[in-house]
Amino acid sequence: MRRISSSIASPRWLLRGALCIALAACASTAIAQDPVRYAGVNLAGAEFNSARKPGVVFKDYLYPSDSDYAQVAAQGMNIVRLPFLWERLQPTANGVLDAAQLGYLRTAVSRAKSHNLRVILDLHNYAKYKGTRIGSDGMPASVLADLWRRLAIEFGNDDTVIFGLMNEPNGISSGDWAAAAQRAIDAIRSAGAYNLIMVPGTAFTGAHSWNSSWYGVPNAQSMMSIEDPVENLVFEVHQYLDQDYSGTSANCVSASIGSEKLRGFTKWLRENGHQGFLGEFGASSNATCMAALDDMLGYVQDNADVWMGWTAWAAGAWWKIDYAFGLRPNPDGTDKPQMRVLSTRAKQMLD
Repeated sequence: MRRISSSIASPRWLLRGALCIALAACASTAIAQDPVRYAGVNLAGAEFNSARKPGVVFKDYLYPSDSDYAQVAAQGMNIVRLPFLWERLQPTANGVLDAAQLGYLRTAVSRAKSHNLRVILDLHNYAKYKGTRIGSDGMPASVLADLWRRLAIEFGNDDTVIFGLMNEPNGISSGDWAAAAQRAIDAIRSAGAYNLIMVPGTAFTGAHSWNSSWYGVPNAQSMMSIEDPVENLVFEVHQYLDQDYSGTSANCVSASIGSEKLRGFTKWLRENGHQGFLGEFGASSNATCMAALDDMLGYVQDNADVWMGWTAWAAGAWWKIDYAFGLRPNPDGTDKPQMRVLSTRAKQMLD
């Protein structure tokens, strides 16, 4: 949160053909199967204290424990979104991945698997590396592509691992971001990995602003250029329910604000044959927000032909117990009211 006619084949289509032959994993096969649906939570912690780089694990930041994954699975959920910091994993641009951080990610994936959970590797960097915007002078888009190439080599073709290209890009035009995202997609596929890729838009990838032009060319226009040679990607949006949709207030505009703000993006998905994923959203426990939370998830469920699923913000052991959007259990072990809504909707979504 704040705090997607020529006689000569293009290189991407040639890549697609090579991957389909080598991996036997084209989208045409996937389309013939029942669509996969996901419902879960963000497990925050590894991205904490971003000003302290690299920081000290279990002092400045932490990765989830086995019990964290067990709690998610016990709610009937099947996925977690795992935020982490780029600079901790790759201390030097275009350099090797830090062995300790890579080990933490591998352990996270292993623990999730033991509880039958998928993991979204969420690069929680807002389209920046060491404070410099991707695509600006000195920080070309190839830097992002290099990171994802390396992660694709490490986690490629493990269908329990999903690649979340970037958390909430902002301060970058939709066209420049689409170009950077495309380079990352191409790098992943060139590494031989066919994992599901989650592609956000710019302007914090808000569902409410997907079709808006206040930030320049709308995501709805620029993200149409995105191509995947194995056709295994989903467009990720976030949607908070407060007045400015930032997730910085515990108050919700109305009981129907969530579903209202998803409609334009849903229409775009359906008209263009895409799938969407609600990667972040949060609600406090007041009556209006609880109603808005249930209404929004009901809308996603009712439009499951184009919505792949959702991950709520946010679980994790280090949240203060009074954090409005916190989903960690109460000290007595009981669930937060929001988690009861999420658990019910998850079971319905996955039934």
